[in-house]
This record gives sequence, C-alpha cells and structure tokens, in this order.
Amino acid sequence: MVLHLLPEVALLFMLAFARLGAMVMLAPGFGETTVPVRVRLVFAFFLTLALYPIVAGLYPAGLSKSLPAAATMLAGELIIGLFLGMATRLLLAGAQVAGATIATQLGLGFAMTVDPTQGQQGVIVGNFLSLTAVTLIFVMDLHLVAIGAMTSSFQMFPPGGWIPSGDFAQVTVQMVAESFKVGVQISAPFLAFGLVFNLGLGMLQKMMPQFQIYFAAMPASIGLGLLLFGLVLASLLAWYMDHVRDGLMRLVAG
Repeated sequence: MVLHLLPEVALLFMLAFARLGAMVMLAPGFGETTVPVRVRLVFAFFLTLALYPIVAGLYPAGLSKSLPAAATMLAGELIIGLFLGMATRLLLAGAQVAGATIATQLGLGFAMTVDPTQGQQGVIVGNFLSLTAVTLIFVMDLHLVAIGAMTSSFQMFPPGGWIPSGDFAQVTVQMVAESFKVGVQISAPFLAFGLVFNLGLGMLQKMMPQFQIYFAAMPASIGLGLLLFGLVLASLLAWYMDHVRDGLMRLVAG
C-alpha cells in the first residue's frame, strides 16, 4: 500500500465507523445499557472492519484533502446513524406502553423497578416484556436482520447525499404511532378484563354495601390478572416480535 493512501483509508474508515457506531450504540440488543460501552464500540469497530471493503467505494474521493468537506460528511454520517438507531429503538417502545397499561389493569401500577433496556424506572410488567423482547431478538436471530439493516443503510442513505429530514420526521411519527398501536393491541385482553372485573365489583358493592370490597378486590385483581397474563403471554410475545421483525425488515428493504 502506498503511504499517501493511508490518510484517505483512515478517513473513510472513520466515516463508516461513525455511522455504524451510532447505530450499534442505540440498536435493540446491541445498544442496551447493560452492555458496556467498550463492548459496543469494539463490536462496531469489527463490524466496520468487515463492511469497509463494501462501503468504502460509496464515499466521494479526495475527502482527506478538504477538512470542511470531511467534517460535513462526518456530521451527516453521525446524524444518519443516530436516526436509524433511534428508529430501531422505537420498536421496543410498544413493550413499555403495553406493560404500563397491563400493570394499571392488574393493580400493579405502583410496582416500579429500573428498566435495564431504557436505563430508567418503569413498571415491572413493562420491564419484563422489554427484557423478554430483547432475549427473543437473539433467539429468533433478529439481530442478524438488524445488522442487515445497518448494511442496507448505505444504499438507503448514500454517503454525501442530502439528509432527508422530511422522511426522517415521517418515519419517526409512523414508528411512534405503530409502537403505541401495538402496545394497546397487546394489552387489549387486560383492558377487557379490567372492564369486566371493575363492573362486577361495582355491582357487588351495590348489593353488599357493608362489604369492604377493596381488601378483596386487590388480591383478586392481581391473582386473576397474573393468571390471564400467563395464559396469553406466548401469543402476545409472538405478535409483538412480528412487529419488531417487520420494522427491521422495512429498514433492510428500504
């Protein structure tokens, strides 16, 4: 290799690493807060090393000779990487929506724990669904689809092109709406359970005003709700993982 080519190679590698590193830091499964930052960076480094021969030719030539052009390209790569990483992260937001709704119907809305996937407090049911979804991503090999989406991003958003801010906003709104819709659909059985259960409690209270309904309602609501949760959990997770797979495949197909 001629020595004068090394700055160009190093710059192109850094640009590809900026995009892929930003996506890895936020992607489901890879970008969880429980995964050390150094591990994520090392994975992004080796992923860039593997994809460099494919993506290097997509960058304009002579970037190492113009510092403003290289800085502008670097900023664009970071923006694209952060957007795609956040887009994939939004796919897991439906689990928290469903978990919060289910916990409210079961009477567990007060049970808060730290969500390892989000790095903040959340209801225990939502945390369980989020952790299960992350586990199923690797079990169902959806992490390979995520890597495919990272590779396809260089065809969807070619380096050096205009950043489609309008498309970014449209995709963000669409993914937020879909995650909320899926979260409500997943929690639909528990919404029906809460409606029927509370209606029955109201009728019982009218029939027996002296009965302390609260002390019987909370244990019954939690017990019956957890029984229903165990019965429908497999179906709910299968439906939810279809949503995650479809979202990742949309990024792969462009």
